[in-house]
Amino acid sequence: MADEMDPMTACITALTDAAMTTAQATALCGQFAFAADNSDLSDRLDQTNQGLNTLYLVSCGALVFVMHAGFAMLCAGAIRSKNTMNILLQTVMDAAVSAVAFYILGYGFAYGIGNNPNGFIGDSLFGLSRWVSHSSSSDAGANWQAWFFQWAFAATATTIPAGAVAERLNFNAYLIYSFFISAFVYPVVVHWVWAAEGWLGYARFGGYSHLFRSGMIDFAGSGVVHMTGGLAGLAGCIMVGPRMGRFDSNGQPVEMPGHSATLVVLGTVLLWFGWYGFNPGSQLIINYTASAAVVGRAAVTTTLSGAAGCLSCLLTAFLRHKAWDLVSGCNGALVGFVSITASANVVEPWAALIAGLVGGWVFDAVCLLFLKLRIDDPLSAAPMHAFCGAWGVFFAGLLAKKEYICESYGRDCEGYVADGLFYVGDGRLLASQVIGIISIFAWVFGLMLLLFGGLKAVGLLRISAEEEQAGLDVSKHGGSAYNYDHGLGKPEKAQALGL
Repeated sequence: MADEMDPMTACITALTDAAMTTAQATALCGQFAFAADNSDLSDRLDQTNQGLNTLYLVSCGALVFVMHAGFAMLCAGAIRSKNTMNILLQTVMDAAVSAVAFYILGYGFAYGIGNNPNGFIGDSLFGLSRWVSHSSSSDAGANWQAWFFQWAFAATATTIPAGAVAERLNFNAYLIYSFFISAFVYPVVVHWVWAAEGWLGYARFGGYSHLFRSGMIDFAGSGVVHMTGGLAGLAGCIMVGPRMGRFDSNGQPVEMPGHSATLVVLGTVLLWFGWYGFNPGSQLIINYTASAAVVGRAAVTTTLSGAAGCLSCLLTAFLRHKAWDLVSGCNGALVGFVSITASANVVEPWAALIAGLVGGWVFDAVCLLFLKLRIDDPLSAAPMHAFCGAWGVFFAGLLAKKEYICESYGRDCEGYVADGLFYVGDGRLLASQVIGIISIFAWVFGLMLLLFGGLKAVGLLRISAEEEQAGLDVSKHGGSAYNYDHGLGKPEKAQALGL
């Protein structure tokens, strides 16, 4: 029977056959050892590695997508109950719209390397056409799981601004924004930083970037994802204006607390869970010892930074109000995750504690500044994602460790590697990080101001005062997220409000 099998299968069968003695198995394996083609073993190992990496990336992509449940619960809990259905629908639409937009245009602009490759924008793979002949030369590679994983990140960047413009944005305007950012604004930033040809990307596997022979480190997207989403939210906040009653006649803020602390906590824990796909998954592969080490380290630093951010914001809130504020602790944990996302692969665990701790201070300071400027952000999405994202990118330029950079990016540590300034670096990496922050800010904030400004000019940006007063659930979605057996029914309630 064995001679009908290929040599490798015969040997494996012999070794696992309980009825065959060790001597017989050894003899049989030896008989076929020289007949076996070395390339056959190599092919099998390659197939196994491909299967392992595919399973890993799809699993991590699914974890990132679970973050949408976290965003939905967090946003719903942090706003008033009369707008719950609206914010939940926006979260679902972010996933659906971004999938179509990223398929048609976004992935091509991000990773497509066609006939005219350049550092600014991709030029192929639109609608995933000519998938093999125009495959990307980036680490994402030309495979189906790469599109899925990268779309999960695009959907995350798209949904971040939902909380910033909650309770007063026209739903049609939101759909337009959602398509625009996932089809064009976000993918261009991705190409700059994560595509192999991008002008901002950190040089890896030989050769050097055009930017200071170093480039920018942004492992999982403190800048690419969080700054992009947060700056889009900031532009929206400014153009749509504050909610009715948010500031009194003297410009002083009026508290508008969310309706469910339970949902806020649930959303925070779901986001915490999803971040273990977001950061460790950004290594993309796990079949090498070095890659496995990076994945494990990213999980550790992510955990510690989130914990430090939670304690930082909780203690700061206690010093201000003499009370242990639940929402502040939840916000702090998310701030810590945003702050470490750029450098989770290249910093020590103790450095991750610093990233989260300082990130909490940055967040609190920006939130206070927003109140002074009368910028109304119900979820504090812009302070959390835009400004703490920028801090995370900057932090990588301070404490990225040379040994970990080489392990993560396949560089020869005997060569000229740009590392963090505090490790006696020469400042090239920090300079690249600063230029990356400025570039992302100018691109995203500028384009989103133009979009929201255009929508405002044609009267599509904000709902009417009557609709805002009644709540978006009744005025736009035909009901309420919470239906009770007593009180006015949906038709009577709408009629009583004149809708």
